[in-house]
Parts: sequence; structure tokens; C-alpha cells
Amino acid sequence: MTPYDTQSAPDPFARSLSAFETLMHTLSGNPATTWTHAELEEHLDAAGRELLRLLLQDHLDLRARQEEHQVRAGADPAVTGPEGRARPWREAGHSRWLATMFGTVRVTRIAHRGPGLGNVHPADQALSLPAGRHSTGLRRLAVTEAVRGSFDQAHDAVTRRCGNVLGKRRLEELVVAAAVDVDDFYRTVIPVPCSREMPLVLQVDGKGVVMRPKALREATRRAAEKAATGHRGRLAPGEKPNRKRMATVACVVDTHPAPRRPHDVIHPPGGRSGERPARPGPRAVNKWCTASLVRSPEQVIADAFDQARARARDPQHLRPWVVLVDGARHQLDLITAETTRRGVTVHVLLDFVHVAEYVWACAHAFYKPGTTEAEAWAADHLTAILSGDAARAAAEMTAQAEREQLTASRREAVDACHRYLTGHLDQLRYDTALNDGWPIATGAVEGACRHLIADRLDITGARWGLPGAEAVLRLRGVVSNGDLAPYRRYHAAREHERLYPTPNERTYALTA
Repeated sequence: MTPYDTQSAPDPFARSLSAFETLMHTLSGNPATTWTHAELEEHLDAAGRELLRLLLQDHLDLRARQEEHQVRAGADPAVTGPEGRARPWREAGHSRWLATMFGTVRVTRIAHRGPGLGNVHPADQALSLPAGRHSTGLRRLAVTEAVRGSFDQAHDAVTRRCGNVLGKRRLEELVVAAAVDVDDFYRTVIPVPCSREMPLVLQVDGKGVVMRPKALREATRRAAEKAATGHRGRLAPGEKPNRKRMATVACVVDTHPAPRRPHDVIHPPGGRSGERPARPGPRAVNKWCTASLVRSPEQVIADAFDQARARARDPQHLRPWVVLVDGARHQLDLITAETTRRGVTVHVLLDFVHVAEYVWACAHAFYKPGTTEAEAWAADHLTAILSGDAARAAAEMTAQAEREQLTASRREAVDACHRYLTGHLDQLRYDTALNDGWPIATGAVEGACRHLIADRLDITGARWGLPGAEAVLRLRGVVSNGDLAPYRRYHAAREHERLYPTPNERTYALTA
């Protein structure tokens, strides 16, 4: 007769169960009945996180015992390293620390060893453990908080949530590491397809970021060092000479066309009558943004054109392409060079808001600001520009300045507006743009500059190193594009491939 097995296996989750029972008895005891809801929340926050940490620790210990049992039973196949050489020796008891969202735990596993070879830990690959001490969940939380606010705020948020498991310098390093796969990720993303009638709009702009001296471009750094030898008592309000490095920002959007008239954009003096309500403007969808401090403007513009010709976006150039800029000559030259290199046809337009600023400055040279005359003058000339008569509007304002014999200071605004209009006549075909329903303002890229750079990189007192600023900028672009969740999956898969380049890697599916 088979004897009974009187030895029962220990419960692998005994510590977790004991912690849960302790918590339950605390909440059911008399002292807890006098706690306020805030005191209950505070106690559950600390005790609950410790309970979750114990659950994770008990599970890892269970897996360690199972691995040792399989090795003793001889069930595991021979283990080879990344170079393809076998590891015939096995040694238990190798452990490492892992900082998680619930606290720090200890991961114990078996090391497979060979003469003159590095150790291989199959359990590390099965758990997809990171190279450092911090878990994937903790890294994601830290990066999310650091991209949203300052590094100090991110460190405080992680400490409140997870305890003292992460230092500020390490947090900055995790942000840099989290952005390494952004370019490769977007090469795998297929945009949403659109019809031929929807214009494809590209917008380009620049925005400066205050940098540490070593992170400035060489010419700016030399100018800053030269200026530092001066003896100025203080800077002018808002002046930040030789402290910024320009970031180039580009956006690509699909647009639902909306034909309009000039008076839909500029209301007549005295307001609209109400008989003909203004038509709505075009609506942008499928927005994609990119920005960089490291890459040259040529590279960023090339990336925008690559996105425009991406799969399902418009690879055969069947849709009208509209490029909106603010009139900076170097941007226009780069766009012209890129279109020539690719052999594509684009319609380049100046941002109408920039044009309106020049016209309003000219109006205030003739009339007092805030008067009906100034408003009527600006409305008439802006309407003429929207109708395709920019050359006539420029000639009229110059002729009026001659008749009224303006002073040199007031004439300067008129001459500047005249030079701006006559120097960009090819980019002022707003009559065609309004008739075909295209956008005429750089709202998308202006918003991207504010969201990607001003809201995070331009916070008070911030001075950036180049790796950290670039990483935050690229990750904020991923968030702005709505791709954070798929990028995290892609980055985790690529990180696993880099850490565990073994033959078993083919069983780990790469997802995007």
C-alpha cells in the first residue's frame, strides 16, 4: 500500500497572505474605526504598496524554485550564449535587485556558465529584465512624468508613487534611453490613407531653447564667450543673447478642403451684416510632428517630406502639396532645394498671420492705432492681398507714403511691408489657396512649437544639455502624435532584442 504524503509543500505566497491578513485585521480593529477617510487612504497607500511588493517577490521566488527544480530534474535543454557557445555548468543562487513601481525586490536565478565565458541567465530573458536596476513599469512612469514636467517634479512624483527607488540623475538617463527608437518606430508606422481631394500640408518653423554653454552650436558658444568678457550691468527685458540653440519643428497634416472668400477671413470695417455668415476654414486631421535640436534644418525638412511620401500618405504625389512657412529666407531655400532634389511640385504659401502683422504695422504708420481709419485701411489692403493683388497693395501703400511725406521713422514700417510683399509675391497666391480650400496659416506648427518646446523646454530657469533636451523633444513629439502606447511596445521589443540576442529571440514577436 502507498503511504500517505504527510509533508505538505510550503505556501509560496505565505508572506503575502500574512501581510494581507495583517492589513485586514488592522482595518477591522477598534483603532481604525476612529480614523478619518484621509487617514485610511494614507494607511492603505503604504500598506497596499507593500502588499503588492510582497506578491511580486513571492512570485519571483516561486519561479526561482521552479527553475531549480527543472534543472535538478534535467528538463532544461543545453543553454548557449549569444556567441553560440554552450554553457555546460549551472550554478544556483545568483540574484540581482530590481526596483519596481511597488518597491525593490530580489530576483534569484540560475547562472549557466562555461570556461572563459560570461554567465547566461535564461530567467532574465524569460522575465525580459532590463539592463539596469529599474523595471520597465518604473521607467515608463519616470519618463511619462519627466516629459510632462520638470525633472524635479518628475522625481517627486515617482517618489510619492513608488518610494525612494530612483535618483534624479538616473531619471534623466532613463529619458534619454527611452527615445532611442523613435526614428525606427516611425519607419514602421503606416499613416491613415486619404482621398486625392484632400490637400497634404507641410509646415516648418523654428524655436530657440536655452542651453548650457557646452550644448550650444560652435558659433553661438564663441559669441557667448566673447560677450561674457564685457561689462554690461544687466540685460534688456526679455533679452537672452547667445544662450539659445534653434530647434527645427515640422508638421505634416491631411486637410479637409474648405473653399472660402477673402471676406470669410477678413471681416469688413464695421463688422459683418449677418446676411452672409463666414464660411469655416479647412480642418486638419492625421497630424504628425517632428522636432530636433541635434539634426540640421535640412534633415528635419527631409523627414517631413519622407512622411509626406510615406506609405498610404501620398507616395505617388497624387494630391496637392501645400508648404506653409513664416517667410524666413533660409527655410524657403531649404524647401526649394528639397523639392528640386526629389522632383516634386509644391505650393509654397506664407503664413497669412505674418503678412497681417506687416500690414497692420504699416496701417499704424498712417493712422493712430485703434482708430476706425486704421482698421479700414488694414482691412482693405489685406482683402486685396487675399484676392491675389499683393503687388498692387504694395504699390498703393508706397504711393500713399510719398503723397503724405511720412517721417523717416514712420516710413520705415511702410518700406518694410513693401519689401516683404514684393520679395515674396510667389508665396502670396492666397486667391488660389482660398478657392481650392487650402489653409493659409501655420497654426499646426505654431501650436507644435508651443506644446513641444515652450511648455516644457522653455520653463523658467531651465538650461538644457543636448542629450536630455533632444530626448524630451522627441518623446513629446510621440505624445503629440498620439503614438505613445504603440511606441512603448515597439521600444520594449527592440530593447529585448538588444539585451538578449540569442537564437530564442525569434520567438519574441516585434510589435509596433
